[in-house]
Amino acid sequence: MSNPQQADAAIPTFEEFPPTPYEEWRKVVDKFLKGAPFEKRLVTKTYEEIDLQPMYRQEDIEGLPHLDSLPGFAPYLRGTTPLGYVAHSWDVAQELPYATPAALNEALRADLARGQNAINLALDRPTLAGVDADQAEADDVGRGGLSVSSVADLAQALDGVDLEATPIFVQASTSALTFTALLAALVKKQGKSLAKVRGAIGMDPLGQLARDGRLPRDLDGIYEVMAQLVAWAKTNAPQLQTITVQGSPYHNGGASTTQELAFALATAVDYVRAMQARGLSIDDIAPRIRFSLSIGTNFFMEIARLRAARLLWAKIVQAFGGNEASQKMSLHARTSAWNQTVYDPHVNLLRATTEAFSGAVGGCDSLHISPFDELVRVPDEFSRRVARNTHTVLREESHITRTVDPAGGSWYVENLTDSVARKTWAIFQEVEKQGGMAKALETGWPQSQIAGTATKRAANLAKRKDIFVGTNMYPNLKETRLEPAPVDAWAVQSERAAALKQYRASADAGQKQTALDALAKGGNAVETAIQAALAGASLGEIAQAARANAKPGPTANAVHAHRGAQAFEALRQAAETYTARIGQRPQVFLATMGPLTQHKARADFATAFVGVGGFETIYPAGFGTPDEAADAALASSAKAVVICSTDPTYPDIVPSLVQKLKKAAPDLVVMLAGYPADHVEAFKAAGVDDFIHLNANCQALLSTLQKKMGVAQ
Repeated sequence: MSNPQQADAAIPTFEEFPPTPYEEWRKVVDKFLKGAPFEKRLVTKTYEEIDLQPMYRQEDIEGLPHLDSLPGFAPYLRGTTPLGYVAHSWDVAQELPYATPAALNEALRADLARGQNAINLALDRPTLAGVDADQAEADDVGRGGLSVSSVADLAQALDGVDLEATPIFVQASTSALTFTALLAALVKKQGKSLAKVRGAIGMDPLGQLARDGRLPRDLDGIYEVMAQLVAWAKTNAPQLQTITVQGSPYHNGGASTTQELAFALATAVDYVRAMQARGLSIDDIAPRIRFSLSIGTNFFMEIARLRAARLLWAKIVQAFGGNEASQKMSLHARTSAWNQTVYDPHVNLLRATTEAFSGAVGGCDSLHISPFDELVRVPDEFSRRVARNTHTVLREESHITRTVDPAGGSWYVENLTDSVARKTWAIFQEVEKQGGMAKALETGWPQSQIAGTATKRAANLAKRKDIFVGTNMYPNLKETRLEPAPVDAWAVQSERAAALKQYRASADAGQKQTALDALAKGGNAVETAIQAALAGASLGEIAQAARANAKPGPTANAVHAHRGAQAFEALRQAAETYTARIGQRPQVFLATMGPLTQHKARADFATAFVGVGGFETIYPAGFGTPDEAADAALASSAKAVVICSTDPTYPDIVPSLVQKLKKAAPDLVVMLAGYPADHVEAFKAAGVDDFIHLNANCQALLSTLQKKMGVAQ
């Protein structure tokens, strides 16, 4: 039998290590900084206007509210279930953006057998707009996702899938009524129970307004349909959510994490108020709302944001009088589209992994991990497998599912969670002052705030303070580009039109028209739409009838969707076009002066710098005199030269070298590697066109260089 005293003695107390006061640490740090300001060198400024400290202490969490909260208990900071992922992991909800029902079904069945456990349907533009495939613009059919025009299409897409056992998530936007009708009709035809169907067919008109700048009908009419869907689901499909608040329209515009969350919360509050005005209670409404947020690469910020999201939503629902069950946030996470790159696309694998890790540690309920090639083509079997297996690795190999709220208690994470919550709340309150999200979008305030953040991001990317590996830093000019696999929209539309023609011919025209007429008259739109779908009405016919008496929809300035890497990708593309036309890459000659130790650091930096723009460097061993360097540069036929040496040697080298180059080739672009501040003006006067250095605007400099060299217009 063990001795208790011996056991206690074995427990380390670390009393032999006296604690070091923060002040002592600061003295040592300030010594290393050698007079440089602490705030400037070691404090990180974020787009959320949060100052990240280099070190966090127990003192940084003292007095924080909800620090003692537990998983599964309000306000749900630490998750909405007591056991978190220990009891049930997140849903693997991979989007499958296949155009036709047959192609979607093939991929879906394969992936459900290999780790995916939820259906996540991305719909094409006509389906989202409530337009049948044979009535749509051919270029739009199948673009962005599945083309669905009938119950038969949906039956084919979901063939072999048990809808009672597999959750289904659809971002249907203002087509939620029509898609719900098709799905409900399919479930009824299969003899299944709607009460057992779980997931979300999400309606998000304000998100659509922010993304597209317009809505197909008036907001009051949309809210009336939304209210009917909420009431119908409560009675008939209690496990089906009918509202999905998307953060992606804001994220894809370059919004900060706090802006995206604040605008999502403000949107949800608008929906709550609109539903309450139509007689629904908060406990009817809140459980029908699903949030979908994009996850960026700032690892700890994203973890903190998801935790803060649950906290803030619980507080909001509580303020509306909702019970604790209604205060639970249903949260889907999607890895960032804004962060993806066309060049060096396999790096997208790494980005998506860190983003997914943040989503999992933050406690999302379902997760989509973008395949690395989705920008270039419809993901193939390999890219889908890698994305899907990322879920499995996180679950099975990282062991994060063995601990409830693994980030909980971290001084950094808890402090950051509180900061994110407060910053988000401040933005949310500003939206409230403007009368809510709908009115704010009308005035353009959210759009202007996002545009401001996007401008800051662009400036930091241009100067490479923010990095896209393989794009604005560490380019791989030898990479083999992925072969695009464009969707043949004409072929897709022809196939879809033929199937729809056959479907229409099989319907009882009289019965179908009776149901559509009833839908057009108003009343219980959901049940009437389901009856129309059962009678053989198409998605477009149901949508047209439902909007028979609709007023014109509102308009607003759309949030400009883009990706952070696009400006640099344009540089690379221009260089590739030039290369295809000329037969070789645009070349930059490195005038490497002196021995290797003298020029190598800056020559390597210059090579990587211009490589970002698709330029190839001619990299000699080194020259002893300016005349030797000038003769070699002129003989190379390169249209640009970068002088590479050290600041102390430049005054003796630069003037004579530049003068000889410019005299022989006046149009030659001459640049200097480095930025010797005391000599910049003199070197400019001597003919130096620009300077390549750490703080240079890389995007602007390379864009100018391409134009001067005839690489781009």
